[in-house]
Amino acid sequence: MNGKKKLAFVIGAGIAPLLAVSLPASSASAHGYISSPPSRQAQCAAGTVPCGPIKYEPQSVEGPKGLRSCSGGQSLFSELDNDGKGWKVTPVSGTTTFNWRLTARHATSTWQYYAGGQKIAEFNDGGARPGATVSHQVDFGGLSGRQKVLAVWNIADTPNAFYACVDVDVR
Repeated sequence: MNGKKKLAFVIGAGIAPLLAVSLPASSASAHGYISSPPSRQAQCAAGTVPCGPIKYEPQSVEGPKGLRSCSGGQSLFSELDNDGKGWKVTPVSGTTTFNWRLTARHATSTWQYYAGGQKIAEFNDGGARPGATVSHQVDFGGLSGRQKVLAVWNIADTPNAFYACVDVDVR
């Protein structure tokens, strides 16, 4: 390698890391949301209900474990917490299958479902990595009528969880 080539190589090798850290970060490969019955973020993504940025990132509602909000505590997605926004309500039976669409497959501790101010179901994955889709059959017990279901995907190896709310009419 001649002197000019060496110099070009050294400069390139020195600049490359600087460029890598200075370029804007792309969105994370994201994570997951309930596709059926359609969650609030699925309704946003489909254009069923007009929403803000969640329309483009329905899988990104992530926040600390233990929250009870549809937005996962993210102000960027606060529209998901607005119960008066005109969410479409899906008629369901007393036992309903909830289908998650996952874009990143995190090791999972538990999946939890809340309705009527109480936990109605929990599924323990014991740290397993799910596939691209996950389905749970949830029994609503004695609950009936219109319900907002909060579904929580608790990640095993981080302090975070993913959140989705689904508006249903239990018949």
